[in-house]
Amino acid sequence: MLLSLALGSLAAVADIVGGVVLVRRNWTQRYLRYSIALGAGFMMAVAILDMLPESIKFSAVWAPALVLAGYCAIHLLEHTITPHFHFGEETHEHEFLHRHTGFSVLLGLSVHAFFDGVAIASGFVLSNALGWLIFVAIILHKVPEGFTIASVMLASGRSRRTAVTSAIILAAATIAGVLIIGLLPRWVEAGLPLSAGVAIYVAATDLVPEVNREPGIRMALVFFAGVALFVLVRVLAPV
Repeated sequence: MLLSLALGSLAAVADIVGGVVLVRRNWTQRYLRYSIALGAGFMMAVAILDMLPESIKFSAVWAPALVLAGYCAIHLLEHTITPHFHFGEETHEHEFLHRHTGFSVLLGLSVHAFFDGVAIASGFVLSNALGWLIFVAIILHKVPEGFTIASVMLASGRSRRTAVTSAIILAAATIAGVLIIGLLPRWVEAGLPLSAGVAIYVAATDLVPEVNREPGIRMALVFFAGVALFVLVRVLAPV
């Protein structure tokens, strides 16, 4: 539990770093997208090749259903409560004319962040190697996640302080997810497949479209590098 809490806290700090970076300096969009592409490839590989098989070991019937439930829940949340947004700097200010919409985005990303914490802790309940793999997959998109919520808040007319506070809320949600599984490890049987579904959605629906916005093959190669990095780590540190 202590290791998962420490790494969950580190992932949470990355959320805050993303928010602070946005409000204090200009960010190079290309570097942000490289981070997103690498994280998308690694997260997709972890979710499909590790989290999904480990979940099925609990129940070949219920685990796939919970994976689908996690995927569908985030899909429903993002298309009902949360308006359209991009990972990275929000440039569609016209979609955030109403000040309350920034908080609906915060709610949606807080659910993402909560399941990030659930995934990290669930991995460590099963093995240290799986926990580390999930942690790497998650922290690669944490700075862009904090960057996203801060930019959305600014685009909706909120202050810089509110933007940073929103990133802190995402950090707290991540730690809450770690604590839930750390204190109630038996919940891993539901937490791991649910977080696998969330991870697949985030990678395939939130992150990959950002990769595809970049013309040329370079960003696609960075995505494949994320997959290759997972395979390399998996070979060197088998679960």
